[in-house]
Amino acid sequence: MKNHLWGAILLALVVLAAACSPDENTDLDDRLSVALHAADPVNGKAGFKLPKSYDFASIPQDPRNALTGEKVTLGRLLYHETGLATNPKRPEGTGTYSCASCHFASAGFQAGRFQGIGEGGSGIGHNGQDRLRIDTYLPEELDVQPVRSPTTLNVAYQQVMLWNGQFGATGPNTGTEAQWTEGTPIATNHLGYEGVETQAIAGLNVHRLVINEAYLESLGYTNLFDAAFPEVPEATRYSREMAGLAIAAYERTLLANQTPFQRYLEGKPNAMNDAEKRGALLFFGEANCVSCHRGPALSTMTFYAFGMGDLDQCPEQTFGAGMDTPANLGRASFTHNDADKYAFKTPTLYNMKDSPFYGHGGTFRSISEVVNYKNGGVPQNDRVPASYLADQFRPLGLTAAEVNDITAFLTTALYDADLHRYEPAYLLSGQCFPNNDVQSSLDLGCN
Repeated sequence: MKNHLWGAILLALVVLAAACSPDENTDLDDRLSVALHAADPVNGKAGFKLPKSYDFASIPQDPRNALTGEKVTLGRLLYHETGLATNPKRPEGTGTYSCASCHFASAGFQAGRFQGIGEGGSGIGHNGQDRLRIDTYLPEELDVQPVRSPTTLNVAYQQVMLWNGQFGATGPNTGTEAQWTEGTPIATNHLGYEGVETQAIAGLNVHRLVINEAYLESLGYTNLFDAAFPEVPEATRYSREMAGLAIAAYERTLLANQTPFQRYLEGKPNAMNDAEKRGALLFFGEANCVSCHRGPALSTMTFYAFGMGDLDQCPEQTFGAGMDTPANLGRASFTHNDADKYAFKTPTLYNMKDSPFYGHGGTFRSISEVVNYKNGGVPQNDRVPASYLADQFRPLGLTAAEVNDITAFLTTALYDADLHRYEPAYLLSGQCFPNNDVQSSLDLGCN
């Protein structure tokens, strides 16, 4: 009798303990659900979901450039087509580079090195980190930019493009018409498109890529232009503008929608582990990262000065970047407003681990470095006066364990492991991509 009594008492204690100490996973899921709804009271979890790449109706798009399968197909090819490189600085650059040279899948659709190199670059190596300058090129002949190449992943959620947001005629750039200087790439804003379209159109010129009807016809592209733009008169159909619109349509489908976090939002609680969930809870809660990084792409059209280093402060050799480079002024390099000095656009946080260079100047080498930097709130760049630093840049007081949890969320929960699904199987030119120089062809094993 006593044994039965003690057994009943022990069973009751177990039941009581289970009732008082809910499963940790369930508790984390419940708390994270509350945090997500607090971060987006209107949409809740749905406010952070990325659409499927084939669900055109759910993807943000320029009203003047409606997404169609034909446009995306054409844009996918043009984006990677090294055969468009017919206006190089040097003859040896002909047919060796593409849009994807600085924004390719293996590197998370950004450059795999601290500074992207289009024309004048040699090789691709591991995620492009080994792409070097061709010896015959002078530094001023290289196709490089004075800031780190931003990703084209999740750009459907950006109204304006580049770190300073100079491309795009709408949203944050409404009222900036005085800065759309004729004779410069920024004049492309006068076409009236959003940033993704504007950058794609302007970028073809900036990066020495040529749209020539006769050449396109010789490769078999004109039929694809016909299918993508049947409503456009033939006189203007095979143009840089239409090519840019097709590239932009493709870029809008580049969505990191197969990450553990996205699967978690779809109702798969085991898609994220406990560390990632704790990191997400901090991200959307106590650390308040979501104040800047929100929406499906965890990015916003906001510009902040966080005192990060500029590209010329990287220890590696850089080209076309110096301490007096206008790009170092951030948003002010476009608006010329003093209040915009040193403020750079809030980036998406997906697939960061694909390219181990972070910040507009590539001065961080790991995601944990960036998290620790934000947590410490001490500026890296002594060129940025304290008066320009954003109010959001302040010590967060996170513990080492909490920093590790946020790093886990950013590193693995936001990582889409199959971005190669967005690449074409081949190019109509038959050439290698993203680069087609001799060393890249060897590295890629495609020729």
